[in-house]
Amino acid sequence: YEGVFKVEFIDVWENPEAGREYGIRLIPTQIFYDSSGKELFRHEGFFSKEDILAKWKELGVEHTKTK
Repeated sequence: YEGVFKVEFIDVWENPEAGREYGIRLIPTQIFYDSSGKELFRHEGFFSKEDILAKWKELGVEHTKTK
């Protein structure tokens, strides 16, 4: 989904400071941000690819797979 949204994976076991910085309390946690860095949505626990894409659509982000 290049150019539409960016996905980052942070291993909080290897980088505990990032876990504190992002307020991670549970693994996994998914955090959705807008282009200015404002948090739009946070989900703790398993979140399927289909659910993630549906959430982006709900937030108004149109997407099509590019790669």
